[in-house]
Amino acid sequence: MKYVITQYGNPVLREKATPIKEVDDAMRVLADDMLETMRAAEGVGLAAQQIDKTIAICVVDVPKVYDVDAEGNPLNPEAEMPLVLINPEITGYSPATETGDEGCLSFPGVSGPVPRSIEIDVQFLDRQGLPRELHLQGFVARAVQHEIDHLNGILFIDRMSAVKRITLSGRLKRMRRETQASL
Repeated sequence: MKYVITQYGNPVLREKATPIKEVDDAMRVLADDMLETMRAAEGVGLAAQQIDKTIAICVVDVPKVYDVDAEGNPLNPEAEMPLVLINPEITGYSPATETGDEGCLSFPGVSGPVPRSIEIDVQFLDRQGLPRELHLQGFVARAVQHEIDHLNGILFIDRMSAVKRITLSGRLKRMRRETQASL
């Protein structure tokens, strides 16, 4: 693993990312290191804030088995994994939402129901610095929304119901205290 994953309680998780001005070899190495870090932690996405950086880059790598419809057809054939999203922006959301259980590498052992749009449109620069647009749906759309939230300083717990946040409050306070004590 190239990086230590930032835990809840570290203020960097609430910072908004700064746009990246140039996609160069150093940025491609960073993307590769982020993917290695994410995979070692058995995650499907990682944003820069989660490795203590405040730049607009996130990575997503959803296994093919999670990106199929009920008949086994790929939902997002144009989204070649892994995705490296630099300066990503969601430009469209479907009105239809679905609540699904989410976790986060910055919140070990914490998960809960989070509503997300079923489909999104996203613009970004790829690892070559080329502008791209994708229409995403299903689990891949959920993962991309989660990571772009990180880049905007929004955490998945912010999208949970107040009742769920209350049930997690003791664990979250403990996690925040432990993280802040280690800074």
